[in-house]
Amino acid sequence: MVIKVFVATSSGSTAIKKKQQEVVGFLEANKIDFQQMDIAGDEDNRKWMRENVPGEKKPQNGIPLPPQIFNEERYCGDFESFFSAKEENIIYSFLGLAPPPGTKETEKSEVTDEAESHTEDKADEGAHEEAQSAQSPSEEQQEEEQQKEGEEQQEKGEEQQEEGEEQQEKGEEQQEEGGEQQEGGEGKEAVKEQEES
Repeated sequence: MVIKVFVATSSGSTAIKKKQQEVVGFLEANKIDFQQMDIAGDEDNRKWMRENVPGEKKPQNGIPLPPQIFNEERYCGDFESFFSAKEENIIYSFLGLAPPPGTKETEKSEVTDEAESHTEDKADEGAHEEAQSAQSPSEEQQEEEQQKEGEEQQEKGEEQQEEGEEQQEKGEEQQEEGGEQQEGGEGKEAVKEQEES
């Protein structure tokens, strides 16, 4: 199975370029085999991609934008789907691949398998409900932690922006002071010239 990432190597959109780089960089970093299929330089690739993206995933104008991800002929998703799967640590199932041993996705599936076999052994529905409720808080806690991290990063960004604005103001003040000093120096030279003549 080969993962195919449809990209536009000569795209003028920086947003598309960043999304493509993020997908390709992630796959390379995780040593996931894939092929880059250029839709900008190959009309056949462009046509194939457009025909094989499902209707519900196409934008209103009907032309899907790169990156689009396939596993052979099977459509996996666009950048937003990829990003969500990456955040949820389910990228291998998103790509239709078996997760390698030791990954978080493997651990999740093992925990799920153990929980399922445990609940099947017990006929008591109460035990089944307890197992489900025991799993839910950890997902909620993860979402809360992610939200807190996002808020902290946003606050840091705002602080950095304020610092940058303060530095800019200081620089402008220094520039004004330098201009005033220069004007004062020119006035002294004019007085000297008058005195000499």
